[in-house]
Amino acid sequence: MTAVLDSAVLDAATLTWQDVCASGDLIPDRGACALVGDQQVALFRLGATDELYALSNHDPFSRANVISRGIVGSRGDVAKVASPMYKQSFDLRTGVCLDDPSVSLPVHLVRERDGRVEVALA
Repeated sequence: MTAVLDSAVLDAATLTWQDVCASGDLIPDRGACALVGDQQVALFRLGATDELYALSNHDPFSRANVISRGIVGSRGDVAKVASPMYKQSFDLRTGVCLDDPSVSLPVHLVRERDGRVEVALA
């Protein structure tokens, strides 16, 4: 349902989508981790909007793969996840750290197709 990145700037024909789970496997407002290629990806489904997001699972501050265990919420109008380690918050759309904009997480494309969640590494 949701493409996190602006898919208009990406050539969809060249993307490699990987099936990661059934749509029903994602619990709203909770994270889940998936291994896509050799990268850990943190997946989130927002309960209020049903939007999907995919970010790197690697927290650049603690250097641990924990973002999928973060607390989902909002800061103003921005949907965010707070790292469970040192509590820095990251914008789910862009991956930018809301507490230190010089730091960001890689954001990946995610979509829902035929009841399955698929991710394409950006």
